[in-house]
Amino acid sequence: MTSTDRRSVPASIRSRALWALALLGFAAPALAVRIDGHIDPGEWRGARHITDFRKVQPLNGEPGTLPTEAWILSTPKGLAIAFHCTQPPGVPRTRQRIRRDENAQVDKVNLMIDFNGDGRTGYDFTVTLSNDIDDAVITSETSFSTDWDGNWKHAVSEDASGWNVEMLIPWYIAPMRAAEGGERTVKIYLDRVIGSTGERDAWPVASFTRPRFLSDFTPVTLPAYNQPLLAITPYVVGVRDQVAGRNHGNTGADIFWKPNGQTQLTATINPDFGQVESDDLVVNFGAEETFFTDKRPFFTENQGIFDFSLLIDNSQLIYTRRVGGPADDGSGAADVAGAVKLNGSIGATQYGVLAAQEDGTAGRTFGALRVDHDFGTQSLGLLATRVVRPFLDRQANVVGVDHRWQPNDRVTVTSNVVASHIDERGHLVTGMGATSVVEYEMNERWTQQWLAMHFDDRLDINDFGYLPRNSLNYLHWEVQRRFANLPADSRYVSHRWRVRVIGMDDDRGIKLQRQLRIIRQSQLRDGGQEDIQLNLNTPAYDDLLTRGHGVLRRPAIDLLDWVRTSPRKGDWAWKRELTVAGSDRVGMRRIGYEAMFEPTYFISDALSVFSGLDYKFQPEWLVWQHDNLIGSFDSHSILLDAGMDWNISGHQELRVKLQALGLDARLRGAYRVGPDARASPTRDPVNDFSVRNLGFQVRYRYELAPLSDLYVVYARGGYLLDPRFEEAGSQFRQSFDLRDSEQLLVKLSYRFEI
Repeated sequence: MTSTDRRSVPASIRSRALWALALLGFAAPALAVRIDGHIDPGEWRGARHITDFRKVQPLNGEPGTLPTEAWILSTPKGLAIAFHCTQPPGVPRTRQRIRRDENAQVDKVNLMIDFNGDGRTGYDFTVTLSNDIDDAVITSETSFSTDWDGNWKHAVSEDASGWNVEMLIPWYIAPMRAAEGGERTVKIYLDRVIGSTGERDAWPVASFTRPRFLSDFTPVTLPAYNQPLLAITPYVVGVRDQVAGRNHGNTGADIFWKPNGQTQLTATINPDFGQVESDDLVVNFGAEETFFTDKRPFFTENQGIFDFSLLIDNSQLIYTRRVGGPADDGSGAADVAGAVKLNGSIGATQYGVLAAQEDGTAGRTFGALRVDHDFGTQSLGLLATRVVRPFLDRQANVVGVDHRWQPNDRVTVTSNVVASHIDERGHLVTGMGATSVVEYEMNERWTQQWLAMHFDDRLDINDFGYLPRNSLNYLHWEVQRRFANLPADSRYVSHRWRVRVIGMDDDRGIKLQRQLRIIRQSQLRDGGQEDIQLNLNTPAYDDLLTRGHGVLRRPAIDLLDWVRTSPRKGDWAWKRELTVAGSDRVGMRRIGYEAMFEPTYFISDALSVFSGLDYKFQPEWLVWQHDNLIGSFDSHSILLDAGMDWNISGHQELRVKLQALGLDARLRGAYRVGPDARASPTRDPVNDFSVRNLGFQVRYRYELAPLSDLYVVYARGGYLLDPRFEEAGSQFRQSFDLRDSEQLLVKLSYRFEI
């Protein structure tokens, strides 16, 4: 949206004139803000005006290269935010269209807000120069989840001197504490990204690359308003199954009720399991479960209160993909009859209650209770979960207590203790675990981190949660150094060096890892990123490979990984990655490698195509067969990840996603893992094998209204584990013939607000 009638007036004169007119109208009552992208001084009268935007990428705190202004205003309809981004003709503008929640390097602005001001949960609202959006929930200081989608307003305008953004965030967007004295103190962070260079300018000077981010937002006191809402979103789905030759349908609804600012009730009947979403292809022969995110609206709506991480990988006490996951009777995905969630606060105490019920005789019952109290410099919380699994005659109870302490501006201590109590057919098993991390920002350049965790071999949270493994004792120490003022003739703008020393044993004292890890994350002057990681390991042991049938001694396996991303320049953007590493069985005596190259071609700002090819050679790859028998294979794989993104208009989009995989594995030897933890050759039969996998989806979306959509989706996929050797290239070509599933789906959902 371009304002052509303002181009002839210099920006500085126009700005002074507009604000002079605003001063003349100060005696008049403030008008409601109209979200049209044009910053009318009369509408924004009385707003807090922010001009001190400073560089946080690179993180040197210097004034931004280009001036940025922002306004913050509390209105009965919501929190209003405006940005004016000066960007003269000499600075390229990236008008590239993005799909919702796509993290692309384009010209954009961010509003991040912690409505309670306690550093527990924040919300990120992003608007690009092309008026596309991204929204996310922030937990654990720096963890962003884009699964959540909110209903909020936004608009953009631009002229020769720069561009403007206006946002309106309704007060019902999230539960928040009761206001005091007619005022509410929130904590806010604002930033602006210059797409052509990658520079990020922010107010205040805070960065999600630091250990503390949410807590560094600036407190802002605003007039308080209450905005109740009742929203019902029914949906209907029709599916044509081409493989089975049948049609079937489904209906359900999500209900959102917020009677006041402190209480929020969400319910779902027969929730959509994300039929219009597709997970990435994963071929996992390892012992650890693959983690997937969840896009179902009920399970993403204000889920932040239930965040309880064990500080390792994606660990959580509540992993919502369990609800409606594979049924206990092996009949496929379970049907969810319904679920309900209540969030709220009483003073400085926040609470959440979650319950879900699956259909059928094998249907599971899930329940959770969350309580968290803010003491100022400390917070203390409790999360209790219960899962009843009648088909297995199993009841799983888990209780966790988490604590955060910030004694000063530089130190943060986060800890938790977890206990599990499993009763299966009258057999009781109790497990314990605990984690603690201390982060110390010595100054703007140096940071240290100490992390310790202990999970005994009986801890089991995976009936409702996600923990990749138990039986673990882990320690690491990390030191970090920033270089944010590199010489002007350097091709780099900044570096962030991290050195970590890791020690990991299982609960029996078996050495699992001793590692020195060196990472350099760099920002380049062309706007790109470069990451380099080196892992140096000593010989250790693997206690998971044989699934409890013996521990295997492993050689030292070092790794070097290089990733380079280049933002769009002209019609092209690029991503490259190269990894070299030792092999499972003989370590650095045989080196494997993986190379990935993904170019993206922009036919226009709204239409782009990409095609990424990943080739991997993995020598002496160890794959478990049964009991203590393992096979060592030389493996090659080819993965194609390609697609098209077309933003047809502001309300229509077409996405094409294709992933195809071919993998071969030629046997080099069969081995038995003995009591001495060594692999001894054996004549037991172990065969070569091959794998092919396909995932293809064409998805059309028409936005009828906010959070109301019509989807038409064609999907096809398949997986074949071939018990013979056939080269990866041949398996890759044949993957396009797979047809385990093929369906055409039409989904209509519409949100009614009362």
